[in-house]
Amino acid sequence: MEIVTFPVNVLIEGITDEAVVRRILEYVGLTCGTVYGKSGKGPLLQRLPNYNQAARFVPWLVVVDLDQDAECAPPFVQSVLLNPAGGMQLRVAVRAVEAWLLADAERLADFLGIRAAKIPPNPDAEPDPKTTLVNLARRSRRRTIREDIVPREGSGSRVGPGYAGRLIEFVMTAGRAPKSLSRPFRSPRNTSANSTKTSPTVTTPTTRPTSPRCASSPSPTASRSWL
Repeated sequence: MEIVTFPVNVLIEGITDEAVVRRILEYVGLTCGTVYGKSGKGPLLQRLPNYNQAARFVPWLVVVDLDQDAECAPPFVQSVLLNPAGGMQLRVAVRAVEAWLLADAERLADFLGIRAAKIPPNPDAEPDPKTTLVNLARRSRRRTIREDIVPREGSGSRVGPGYAGRLIEFVMTAGRAPKSLSRPFRSPRNTSANSTKTSPTVTTPTTRPTSPRCASSPSPTASRSWL
């Protein structure tokens, strides 16, 4: 595996994703370069071909939520980036990056002020991880957590006014990045554009039924894999 000694440029949907990606890169020993995007999923996908061209010369990491755009990650990856450049790594969060945080049940429960048993055991099976996280915060013993994460009645918002700030706090204040964050970058169950070899498996529970397209679907290959 080629060792990267220069910064990794990043393309993400929003500021919460930026905190997650910075923590992951730190955890795996890579330097975060310039962070692009933060304008939502639509603009990210629209500009992805241009960034893929840039990845011919320097490493790029793109993280995008699957949402409800496909049954699972492999067909989604094929639809948005069929021919990744050598330096491109596209990672898909099923169904949103909040699922990666839910996977760190004990730490998240402590942060939210709830019992760990309340957190679903299979975050990837949650149809809307963001709503799941908000509903968990409703049960918090801490008033400030409820006020920040839960939307105010009549606001019309899906999340509270301090939602992003609280998630960033959770991600960045850990002594080291939890395994739940490195898991999507090490497990062969994760689908990415540009994986040339399988890393050691981090075992996680799963109950999601898989279709032939979703089970062990081969990812597009390229000349190198740096993550």
